[in-house]
Amino acid sequence: MNLRSKLSQFWYNIQSLLFPELEEYLGKLPPTHAKLVEILELIHIEEFLPKNQFCLGRPPKDRVPIARGYVAKMVFKFQTTRGFINYLKQDRQLRQICGWDSVRDLPSESKFSRVFQEFAKLSLPEKVHAALINDWYEGEIIGHVVKDSTPIEAREKGVKKGNAKERKREKDRERSRKKRMGVPNRRQRQIEEVDLDKMLDDLPKECDTGMKKSSQGYTKIWKGYKLHSAVDDNCIPIAAILTSASVNDCEVAIPLAKKADQVATNFYDLMDAAYDHPEIKEHSIMLGHVPIIDKCPNNKGKKLEIEAEKKRKRILGFSTAEDSRYKERLPKERFNALYKDFYGGRINYYKGHEKVSCHVMFGVLVVAATGIIKLTL
Repeated sequence: MNLRSKLSQFWYNIQSLLFPELEEYLGKLPPTHAKLVEILELIHIEEFLPKNQFCLGRPPKDRVPIARGYVAKMVFKFQTTRGFINYLKQDRQLRQICGWDSVRDLPSESKFSRVFQEFAKLSLPEKVHAALINDWYEGEIIGHVVKDSTPIEAREKGVKKGNAKERKREKDRERSRKKRMGVPNRRQRQIEEVDLDKMLDDLPKECDTGMKKSSQGYTKIWKGYKLHSAVDDNCIPIAAILTSASVNDCEVAIPLAKKADQVATNFYDLMDAAYDHPEIKEHSIMLGHVPIIDKCPNNKGKKLEIEAEKKRKRILGFSTAEDSRYKERLPKERFNALYKDFYGGRINYYKGHEKVSCHVMFGVLVVAATGIIKLTL
């Protein structure tokens, strides 16, 4: 089945079979509750929880309802678990959609926290997201995949790295020394590495301070992490990686491209000037993609050359096919805005890379599921 047939079959099952039975039992569903039911039916998060049959000891309870509850927490835009639990006590329909029949069955806030830590160790939302994209894009080809990053602020103590100027001088000296000795940098190691897990393990993940310049030229400094994502033409995140805030975008481009290529196939890789490195272009071509990367004016001569080329195109009144395709980067900005404004991207109360990554990926999962459902409308 192609994507259109899958979406048609999914929408038929939802509208003709599932909703009538639910509304007969729960009553008329409000729009947000109906949206949650559609997402839960699409992702089947319960299938990715470990099976506890034939295991020794007391069997754990409420894992499926709590997993569905964390998805509902993102859909209903709750910032805290306590606020979500208080709302569950009042909303009978939401409580039963998640899997609790009565208020007495609701777990405590501490149990929600313990189970969330289990989900973080299992990388539950990341596995569900990868399976969702792989299932729906199987046999399909995506036109453009846009790669970029966005800040994720955290409320935890960052790693101290000393004076910024001294650290920069030391980093430059270390880079020059490794270059003289012929030691490969991280990008060069990544392009030779086959195992994606080893690439991801090599990336820094501790909380620290990051700095990023916006498209308007303003510099933003924050403490926390950085979310690197690959987004398709329909604003659906294909892959996402969370790193330290100080990690340069170019050091995550190769593992991000490899992770996206495992679940979907695309023609063009669109990236801004931060990704203008020969290793990234070479890896994109190795995957069978066409890299379209903005040129980085890292020295005065190259900057003058770029300005002269732009002036020549403006005078002659033409643009290349690459220039036209590079303008198709809007879905990435839309994804950043949607995730930050509606799915937990701005406020994060968790600490540690493992938990923050789980919180972030629950939001990315809901954005991806919402985008796929919108394709049916």
